[in-house]
Amino acid sequence: MIIGIPAETFAGERRVALTPSEIGPIKKAGAEVLFEPGAGTSAGFPDKGYLDKGARLARDRAEVFTSAEIILQIRTPGANPSLGITDLSRMRLGQVVVGLMEPFSAKGPVQALAERGVTAFALDLIPRITRAQSMDVLSSQATVAGYKSVIIAAEALPRMFPLLMTAAGTITPARVLVMGAGVAGLQAIATARRLGAVVQAYDVRPAVKEQVQSLGAKFVELELKAEGAEDRSGYAKAMDEEFYRRQRELLTKVVAASDAVITTAAVPGKKAPVLVTGEMVRAMATGSVIVDLAAERGGNCELTRPDETIVEQGITILAPTNLPATVPYHASQMYSKNITAFLLNLIREGKLIIDEKDEIVRETLVTHANQIVHPRVREVLGI
Repeated sequence: MIIGIPAETFAGERRVALTPSEIGPIKKAGAEVLFEPGAGTSAGFPDKGYLDKGARLARDRAEVFTSAEIILQIRTPGANPSLGITDLSRMRLGQVVVGLMEPFSAKGPVQALAERGVTAFALDLIPRITRAQSMDVLSSQATVAGYKSVIIAAEALPRMFPLLMTAAGTITPARVLVMGAGVAGLQAIATARRLGAVVQAYDVRPAVKEQVQSLGAKFVELELKAEGAEDRSGYAKAMDEEFYRRQRELLTKVVAASDAVITTAAVPGKKAPVLVTGEMVRAMATGSVIVDLAAERGGNCELTRPDETIVEQGITILAPTNLPATVPYHASQMYSKNITAFLLNLIREGKLIIDEKDEIVRETLVTHANQIVHPRVREVLGI
């Protein structure tokens, strides 16, 4: 069995799906690795590292797709809508592709994968169960994004984060508000605390209060009824507009008193809720910074423009859509461990086994045998 590793083609994407350190376990499972020249170079993994671990260097990208039975990617065609079309034309009946897919918003690419007879697994849909923790790419990449969001906020803020007592006087610590205490939010809290900031955090899910406090941050409690704010998998659920209106009203003073606000609230498959209005932005002190990690889903800030930095009355709003790609070495390392764990769950004695009784397989399998087979994807795409 040949596992193919093509270079990523999405603009600004510097990660690689498999790093040299994971080639050993794959070979032990009875498969070999074929990689495109330079596939890992931008992430800090040169070709020599792959060759030293026993991988085989392809002549070009076309050979990877022609020879490999399984293709591992960061971004499959669904998550790479423009340049992924070219890869689609190279895929064939019975070939398997594994990676991020954004299946709820990529109807065209998902249908095209099905029509070509490709078996596609979306790692975005990994169930949050104990057995799948080692495969959870969303959590590993959110960890990187949460860390980097604080770094870019600190760089943009015209003041330092820590309390400093110097001969020139005392410098008060920066006040950071993190909105959304999922994986990215918790990592943002931890990083801001390590830099010495005074941190507050808000989440619609009261259950995360203890996690926030364990990291040394204050949990912002609002007089809001938030029953049903999370699904059975622990993901945040969308609330009605009246809830968000009241939430924004109560958060206005908290936002205004913050030097840096990092927003991370996202609902899988849906537009991100607006938590920070233009009015709330303008109430902040000049020089304040907002980093919107939900920019790819429309943004938690009303003024967000994805992949742009704007300044509104002296307040800087940063809206990066792919922060993990800016820390490609460790992001790739974590993703590679996730995807290898997923792959080894599919391989038995050197053969690919698609066991739909396995919850991990069932929940991530999007296309198979010329059909879109995932019930929730079919429902959301109107199929």
